Amino acid sequence: MSRTEDLVAHLTARIREGVIRPGERLPTESALVSEHGVSRTVVREAVSRLQAAGLVETRHGRGSFVLAQPSSTRFEVGAAGELTAADVLDLLEFRAAAETEAAALAARRRTAAQLADLREAVDAFAAAADNPSAAVHADFRFHLRIALASGNRYFADLLRSFGPGMIVMHRDRLPPDADRFARIAAEHEHVYAAIERQDADAARAAVRVHLSNSRARFQAAQAEP
Repeated sequence: MSRTEDLVAHLTARIREGVIRPGERLPTESALVSEHGVSRTVVREAVSRLQAAGLVETRHGRGSFVLAQPSSTRFEVGAAGELTAADVLDLLEFRAAAETEAAALAARRRTAAQLADLREAVDAFAAAADNPSAAVHADFRFHLRIALASGNRYFADLLRSFGPGMIVMHRDRLPPDADRFARIAAEHEHVYAAIERQDADAARAAVRVHLSNSRARFQAAQAEP
């Protein structure tokens, strides 16, 4: 992947994740040159490709701004606390079907920048043991960034339509205990390691194990008094 393509992928991911929101300005040309260690020519070509993709528009003398994207949402998932137990189990079953293949594709296609983004999400989750809300959002970023790294936008569109509400761990009950939280963090590490070494089969299996364990943890929590 060329430097231009890598920068396009990085900025596209930031836009798709909502880190740079519609109406907000992209970092300046100088800032992108400094942050990514590329030439101004690379930055200009990357912005041109984002314009061609309909993601940004450049306003003379003001910079490039992110455009609002047409909504492609076809699924609605409420906040975790609004889902019934049956909803959660169905959602986990559905996610397993989609996210295992997304992980396999991510292992084959991920860039160095996408791997670094995934590492950030893994670390943010591990550091949020005492902050339930931060842990939920870091967990969501982890899964969304795998979908983005797959190179197939439909996986990311699907997860964005779900939002953080797809994370089955309730904000007011996370973490239920330190050991359980540590096991979740370890599962994230296993997924990350498989994607890092570009082992598609291992990535697929690691996500399947993670979501199967999530289902078992949820069922166990439901049985608790």
